[in-house]
Amino acid sequence: MTTLLEVSGLSTHYVAARGTRVTRAVEDVSFSLEAGRTLGIVGESGSGKTTLALTLMRLLPPGARIAGGSVRFDGEDIFTKSDSEMRAIRGKRMAMILQDPMASLNPLFTVGDQIAETLRAHEQMPRRGAWTRARELLAAVRIAVPERRVGEYPHEMSGGMRQRVVGAIAISCEPKLLIADEPTTSLDLTIQAQYLQLLREIQRERDLAMIFITHNLGIVAKMCDDVAVMYAGRLVEFGPVRRIFDAPAHPYTRALIESIPRLGDPTARLTAIDGQPPDPAALPPGCAFHPRCPLVVDRCRVEAPPEVRVAVAHHARCWLASERPI
Repeated sequence: MTTLLEVSGLSTHYVAARGTRVTRAVEDVSFSLEAGRTLGIVGESGSGKTTLALTLMRLLPPGARIAGGSVRFDGEDIFTKSDSEMRAIRGKRMAMILQDPMASLNPLFTVGDQIAETLRAHEQMPRRGAWTRARELLAAVRIAVPERRVGEYPHEMSGGMRQRVVGAIAISCEPKLLIADEPTTSLDLTIQAQYLQLLREIQRERDLAMIFITHNLGIVAKMCDDVAVMYAGRLVEFGPVRRIFDAPAHPYTRALIESIPRLGDPTARLTAIDGQPPDPAALPPGCAFHPRCPLVVDRCRVEAPPEVRVAVAHHARCWLASERPI
């Protein structure tokens, strides 16, 4: 399969006024993604997942800067692109579904206008053609009576329908990469299952590569081919979903998996991870997870572990993993 996205040594920092405080939100992250495959990115809040996604889209807020590394998308280095070139890529060749659809949708415009705007900007469609296509896209994301809904405003729709509208905008120009940042957080379980099924169907129909950011490992098991576990801005483990779930190599990954409720076993107790994630602006020496790790050894406290290969396509940053450095 063709490698669509290749990230190498990527670092993104937030710098306070006059450089007095540097927050290492993403640090030395490397991975690749093939066309048609889904990568799940998991980790606690503050681990750098959303910042990583915004860096890939080059949509960083003020105060954030790319401190190092490279991102090649579809054979091109996106860090060499001008702002106008990136505007042509975003929405057309790569798209993003944000966590809160109400933060993405403009309350002053109908959903039809907002879908049509993307088509008119990237496909140069006339207004009538763009509106016709908007109705087709609403039908594609399973919104009933699309000819009526296309003229409604976001506040007239439920949370699940707004999420589908955002999805319709994201796929309107048939991108090659779709980044979904916690797209099911505000949905109830029934709507969540329907939305996940919808994303899978859209992916199969269009051969999309997808990055799925979530706290929910159950979703990762259902949706993803590979999983990247982030902690304190770093990828601490990366590999195929089945391999990671069956044989996690990092204590943090193991703790996340053990915290999943197990149905049918009333005696099973959930595992809690002691302590809190560290401040990215004041990381502890050595391995950032060592203050919370039940398997910590002296070396963990003073020396950061390198990335090592645990098995084929399975990498981890832990002294207890394989000692064969990449």
